[in-house]
Amino acid sequence: MSLISRLFGTRPDPREAVRPLWHRVVEVSRQAHWYADEGVADSVAGRFDMITAVLSLVLIRMEQEEALIAPSALLTELFVEDMEGQLRQSGVGDAVVGKRMGRLMGVLGGRLGAYRDGLTQDGNAALVEAVRRNVTLQDGKRPEALAERLRAYSRQLAVMDGTAILSAQLPERIEL
Repeated sequence: MSLISRLFGTRPDPREAVRPLWHRVVEVSRQAHWYADEGVADSVAGRFDMITAVLSLVLIRMEQEEALIAPSALLTELFVEDMEGQLRQSGVGDAVVGKRMGRLMGVLGGRLGAYRDGLTQDGNAALVEAVRRNVTLQDGKRPEALAERLRAYSRQLAVMDGTAILSAQLPERIEL
């Protein structure tokens, strides 16, 4: 323990335990197939859409297991921290960051609810509609392929052990 830690009583950031999971969520969301095969627009908006989609699927899985609920809140905090850093890096000033962060949290909450509803309803219509409303697609691309891939990824997450999820061992390939 450093002198400063002892003097000021600083403790390690509990989010550090889930930071590898956050990085893995971002890594999965940037996989080329989302953009090349499923038609997500390779733009700032499209990349944000995929981060929120993959993060939503991981959070939905985490809320199914009591031991993963507290870490899921820490994971959400890392999303907020990262998005705030991205806004600041793009030149957004202090006066505006708070408002934009509030909107981004609302966006994540809305998407989380839409994906949760879409995944729990019979059939694919609700999930396709969630994708249509929440993902920027390339011109001429339809949301059905992406919805099918997101459902498949959700199925893979559902059978994973919670320890593996916390260890950021998210599936490398998405099996349809």
